Amino acid sequence: MSQGIHHTEVDGIPTLFAYATGPMRAGLVFRVGVADETLAGAGITHLVEHLALHRQGLADYHFNGATKAAFTHFHVEGAEHEVVAYLDGVCTSLLDLPMERLETEKEILRTEEAGREPGQLPLWRYGAQGYGLVSYPEWGVRGLRPDDVRAWAGTWFTRDNAVLWIAGERLPAGLSLKLPGGRRHPMPAVTSALPTAPAYFSDGKGGVLLDAVVTDTTAARLYAGVLERELSRSLRQEGGYSYTAAADYASRRDGFATVTAFADALLAKQDAVLGGFVDVLAGLQVGRITQADLEAVRGRSDATLTAPDAAVRRLPGAAEDLLAHRQPRGLDELRAELWAVTPQHVHAVALEAAGTALLQAPSGHKADWAGYTAAPTTSSYAVTGTRFEAVRKGGPALVVGGEGVSLTAGGEAATVLYRACAALLSWPDGGRRLIGTDGLSVEVEPGEYGIDAHTMATIDAAVHPSAVVHLPPRQQRQRQSAGAASAGDARGSGGAVQQKTVARRTGGQTAMLVIFGVLAGLWSLLALSYTVFGFSDPETSTGEWAALAVFLWGVGALLAWPAVRVVRSTRRG
Repeated sequence: MSQGIHHTEVDGIPTLFAYATGPMRAGLVFRVGVADETLAGAGITHLVEHLALHRQGLADYHFNGATKAAFTHFHVEGAEHEVVAYLDGVCTSLLDLPMERLETEKEILRTEEAGREPGQLPLWRYGAQGYGLVSYPEWGVRGLRPDDVRAWAGTWFTRDNAVLWIAGERLPAGLSLKLPGGRRHPMPAVTSALPTAPAYFSDGKGGVLLDAVVTDTTAARLYAGVLERELSRSLRQEGGYSYTAAADYASRRDGFATVTAFADALLAKQDAVLGGFVDVLAGLQVGRITQADLEAVRGRSDATLTAPDAAVRRLPGAAEDLLAHRQPRGLDELRAELWAVTPQHVHAVALEAAGTALLQAPSGHKADWAGYTAAPTTSSYAVTGTRFEAVRKGGPALVVGGEGVSLTAGGEAATVLYRACAALLSWPDGGRRLIGTDGLSVEVEPGEYGIDAHTMATIDAAVHPSAVVHLPPRQQRQRQSAGAASAGDARGSGGAVQQKTVARRTGGQTAMLVIFGVLAGLWSLLALSYTVFGFSDPETSTGEWAALAVFLWGVGALLAWPAVRVVRSTRRG
């Protein structure tokens, strides 16, 4: 056990203790999180967390809960008796959740979700399952029943799937944690939606964001620090392109970790930031790592390890390690590893990160030129079955088959197989969205394709009931934009397929605009010439001149009208 952290047990729950003065701090950590859920049931762990905390009411001491990708934390800070009361209350509530609060807490979760902007990188890397679910809305909350919630709590929130940590002058007297027995659950399975890496997608809001999966080592932690220094130096201090340039390191507790880097950018500076960002990464990959940068990052890390409250700060992470069957390491071991890292070790991490990198570029920007492959927005095949042409001219076609559904256009397709459908979103107006485990989705709007009721019923029956999510009625605007990308669905409904259809339609509109515009212009010039010079012809009567002028201008207006229609259509599109 690491220096300053002692291992004991309370009511069968492994407990980590570190000596500290001042208010007592404690946390109860369970090995369950969003990555253990399904897309159709997303939000159930968060709902259990909220229900477990309800009976705490308003207190003078600080307490809270947090649902992460693979862990759920309940933590508290206060006097000894307050900590005891809080932990006892959480465990008591987990045994008998206040189901009279179920609908109210659902509303609170939906309100909380409305103000949250989940990152898109997990979705593109992992798909619509496992660790990728943190990118999606909590669609499962609305349909959860009391028995569903009780069963989830009884399976995951048990003493065998928990670790307690405490920081104080002693273990609190009278502490009792009454939880049911169970089993220690393994870490979530790691899935992939990236056929190749490094990869990129264009879905940013102005900045550049990147993550890479690397082996969880001290050298990798230092690499994240060196990367942040290089980004800040290049993009802020020297280039003046970014205000924020930062990097972060997060252990996944399964032997790997995620390095994340970000740089913001104004619209006019996006090209410069993207280029500078890639240049920094390339510099580290060829070994341009200075001893001075390494020493600066190492010094900060060592100061954190040797700080007076270092053991206390390590307690939540140590609890997660223990739940993941990883024994926390001692202070001496951590410091020895820290001071053994060389620039060559950091260079090796840079090369590893380059092989798993996923880059989020600003909208409309590409990164092929830098060696990144576009992450897939289409499927490699389409299903065979009944083809439904779009009611709207030039729209993509929908194919409904025995295996699944496909949206097709221009020789490309977005396909969701029924057996790999992570969720089927169902609206009362008949609209459906099938989301595959790879993160691709297909919109099925009966009115857009003239699909009969029997076919819609066939689709509903082909998807497993546990994957169906019944949603409330949509507003008209929501129905009209159903094919566009939505929150938690960055790849949209066959986004690339629809973009190609729109591009092809826009190209045809442009050609029509040019043709009719030129004809209208030439004819108007002829009409103008006759109007100006025809009246002076002594052989032409006033009545004849007026009649012919009206005819010429009328023909010009008829030629101009199609051009006006095209312009209006383009603006609406």
